[in-house]
This record gives sequence, C-alpha cells and structure tokens, in this order.
Amino acid sequence: MDYLKSVVPSQLVSERGSNLVIINPGSGNVRIGLAKQDTPFNVPHCIARHTTIIGKPNLLDQMINTQVTTTSQQVDRERAFNTKTASLLKIPYLDGSSSFGSRKTARIDGYNQPSTNTKKDTAFPWTDVFEDEPSSLPTSETSAHRSEDNADRAAPDVTDSGESKRKYRNMIFGEEAMRISPKEPYTIHRPIRRGHFNVSPQYSAQQVCEDLVAIWDWVLLDKLEIAHSERNKYSAVLVVPGTFDSREIKELLTIVLRDLCFSSAVVHQEGLSTIFGNGLSTACIVNMGAQTSAVVCIEDGVSLPNTEKILPFGGDDICRCLLWIQRHYQNWPQLRTDVLAKPIDMLMLNRLKESYCEIREGEVETAATVYSYEDGMPAVAHKTNLTSLNVPPMGLFYPNLLVPELFPQPPRTWFQDHENMLEETWNMDFGGGGGGNMGLPVWDSFAVSPLNPKKEEKIGLAEAITSSILSAGRIDLQRKLFSSIQLVGGVGLTKGLVSAVEERVLHAIPPTEAIDTVEVLPSKMDPTFVSWKGGAILGILDFGREAWIHRNEWMENGIRVGSAKKYRDSYYIQAQAFCFINS
Repeated sequence: MDYLKSVVPSQLVSERGSNLVIINPGSGNVRIGLAKQDTPFNVPHCIARHTTIIGKPNLLDQMINTQVTTTSQQVDRERAFNTKTASLLKIPYLDGSSSFGSRKTARIDGYNQPSTNTKKDTAFPWTDVFEDEPSSLPTSETSAHRSEDNADRAAPDVTDSGESKRKYRNMIFGEEAMRISPKEPYTIHRPIRRGHFNVSPQYSAQQVCEDLVAIWDWVLLDKLEIAHSERNKYSAVLVVPGTFDSREIKELLTIVLRDLCFSSAVVHQEGLSTIFGNGLSTACIVNMGAQTSAVVCIEDGVSLPNTEKILPFGGDDICRCLLWIQRHYQNWPQLRTDVLAKPIDMLMLNRLKESYCEIREGEVETAATVYSYEDGMPAVAHKTNLTSLNVPPMGLFYPNLLVPELFPQPPRTWFQDHENMLEETWNMDFGGGGGGNMGLPVWDSFAVSPLNPKKEEKIGLAEAITSSILSAGRIDLQRKLFSSIQLVGGVGLTKGLVSAVEERVLHAIPPTEAIDTVEVLPSKMDPTFVSWKGGAILGILDFGREAWIHRNEWMENGIRVGSAKKYRDSYYIQAQAFCFINS
C-alpha cells in the first residue's frame, strides 16, 4: 500500500503494462494492444483464406435472408419510418407527403467533423493478393517473428508474372481481407457474428477457433511484434462481450493459453471494464457495437446481472438502413452494392455513416461521392445527393427500421456444454421459481429462465435503458443510474445521439416513477476504446491476481468444479483499487 501511495500512475502503467496484452474481441472488430498503450490496434475481425475449389463462394456465411423480403417486414419498416421517425424528426413520409408546415432542411459537410475527414472521399483500393517471390532468401532474419510470419504465409499456388514468379498469399487479415475482389480465389471468414461464435453447418466450431487464432496471432506478430518464443513472458486480459456464453469463454481461454502461448490470462466483461475505463464506480453502461448493443448497470464496481439487456442490432445495421433509404428515394446510383457479398461495400457505407449520419430535426442531406466496385476493376466515383441522413441512427430507438439478416442456426451439438464454467453462478438455487438453468444448455434456458441476461430483447435503445435501470431495485440507485448513463462503442460517436438518448429515455420512464432527470455523462476518451482501456487498468491494478488462470494449470486440469482456480463470471468479480483510480 505504501508503494501505491507513492507511485506515479504513468510509472505504474509503464512498469506493469509492458508485458500485459489486452484483447477485446467483437463481431466487427478486434482491439488488441499492450496495456501501456494509449489506444489499441483496431482491425476488422475477419480473415480471407486462399482456396483452390472452383466456384466456392467468397463468403463463408450462408445467409438465409439478407433483404426485406416479406410483406410484414416491409410494412413494419415503413410504419416505423412514417409513424415514428418522420413525425419525430419533422421530415416527409416515404411517399413525400407531410403532416407539418414548411420544411426545415440542413445541409451538412462531413469535412467539419475532425474524426472523419481523413481520406473521406477517396476510394478503397483492391487488395493485392499476390506476394513477390524473392530471388534469394537472406541468411538470417532481422526479427524473430519474421520467419514465423513467412511460415504462416505458405502459398499453394504460383503464377507467372513477367520475369518474377508470384504466389497467392495464403491468408489475408483485417481490412485487407475485406478489400479482396470477389473474383479472386479467396473465402472470407468472420469468426464472430451477432455477439456469438459464428458456428453453422458450413462453419465448424474448430474452424472458428482456428480463424480466431490466426487473426489474433497476426496482430501479435505484425502489429505488436511479439514473437512466439517471447509469449511466455506476457499475460493476457480478455475483455469479452456480455453476449458470450460459458463455452465461448472457455474456447477463448484455450486459444489464449494453449494456442497463443500466453503465460496466464484473466477474463473480464465489457460492462465492468468500461467503468474502470472512465474512472467511475456506478453507471448504466450502453455498449453499441457493430452488430449487437448491450445495456448493463454497475454499482460500486459490481455488475448487476438482472439489469443486462442484449439488443440484436448495431452500426452495421445502421449502414444497411442508410443504403435502403437512399435507394428508396432513388438517390443511390445504379450500382451493384451488396454489403454482404462484397465487404468492400460495407467499408464504403460505414465511412459514409460515420461522416454524415447524425440525429437532428429537419431534413438532413449532403452531396457525397460513392464508389462502384466491380470484380477487380478500378473503383468508379459517382457524385450523388444523400438525404434523410438522420433516419438510420434513429433505428436504435425504433428497431423495425433495422431489419437484420438471417442465418442458419448452429448445430445442436454446439450448445451441449457438459463443463459449465458458470455453474456455481447460475445453478445456485434449484428450488421452484427461476433459480438457475437446471443444467439446460445456455441458449436453451432462455425459454425457462426469463431472468437470464443473455436473452436478446426486441425493444429499442431507450426502452432497454429504462428497463435495465428500473430493474436495479432501490429508488436512490435508480436515480443515480439515470444520471450516470455512459455511451460506448463506435456508434457512440454519432453526432446528436447524446441528446436523443436523454430525451427518449426521459419519455420512456413510466409516469408512476419519481424520476425527472436523465443525463448522459461525457466519455473521457474515444468511446470505441473505453472497454479496452478499462481492461488495461483492471490488469495493471490487479496485484493479487487471484482470479488469473495459468497456462500449465489450464492445460493440465481445465475447469474443475470446486477448484480454487475455477473461472468466475465477472458479474461477481469485486472491483479493486478504486481509491487509487479516484485519487
């Protein structure tokens, strides 16, 4: 304690954060970095593997329905636009009619937003899928990881190009994978989708884990320059989304300790990590990611499990809604834009969303440049006028605007977890009532255990926040939480979202509740990285490391019920060293 009282925070971070790797996986991106860094490396969570199978699709995901195809879906979406969003934002209905007087039009310029003005109107280049074959290999490598990286990039195919032989890159990662032309012999894999492992009849659990190992290993080698031979000197902090179930957390621990060879690891959930990232002790955390959003309340550094709400939409759905609106108003050029079949189109739409979408009254429009990407041909620019740019982010409050794609369910064997890591947490009460899942597989327990926080809610963001806080119980805690809402995740950067959340949540509170104040607290850093930073702080300040799992113990024993090193759900992990953070 004398050391904690005298040490300078920057010195503590430098000393204890140099061998601590923080990993925060998500559906859209994975954030990995050393705890001593200010921000992590943030890369798209995907991998492209070279294939020799002729006619194999370039995307491994097998979509059942990617568009609004049913009449009911179309009616619900149009009703959400006309009866909710249009009247609230004072914009014309889909048919052009209006229920109010003169129109209020605002033209915006994305260049005025400092966070999005870099290369905003430039085209994404196609990825070069070939490597030059060197004429002679150097006698020694300059870095330890270079030989390992080259070994991973063995190429099965070779083509002649002039005097030099060129070979296909065996694996391509991150944004480069998303920029591969559909005509190239590659298959794109997304190991995490909608907050869960992307297991399906076409994508086995083993392949999902192998892809996660490859992506994370590439970041460690290429970005952090941590060679395999040096991994035993490093420990890992896994900051996992609240959507993950016990088996998925176990698989991640195995990946980190067995495959990536870290000496030890610990798991924290995003909600708890976010509290530490912003230096708070009590708050309602609203984490809005690429494909899911989560709400959870924290009191004095402890998550309240019955307050967690999982919403099945995020930033990617806002992008798809943006495309639908522009096509409805015939503002989108006649392009073959397909955000699921061509990931490069999603990159373009995500840039447009970040640059121009905001929440405000009146018609919001702008002149922008969109690009057509056709089978490896150079991108072609098209000038167009985008309108109703304030509607897509309103889908957070009216989810019928955001119609999610449908995928096959995983095989039933995937849900069978005979070694439940959370057994002592969820099966504490087997008597009548709703205690525990009674040994049922995690996802199957949704129907019988309505309090299970992993269940997705079919409600808007304001209703989810209100329901979450009102589930906290005490009126004094509820008032504190309504005045301490934190918006994190990439969607949290949307201009106008803070005031919209405050207004919609205040309207969603039942009149019988004695609450009249709603406040969203400003984030102390980029909302995209708050959870990651909180994981870094938790790892640095965890001096006792009682909850850490060591590699040899995990490999020899795994999880044993009643053992001292059994993983505990971070709902019940007590927060540590708050006095140091707040001093």
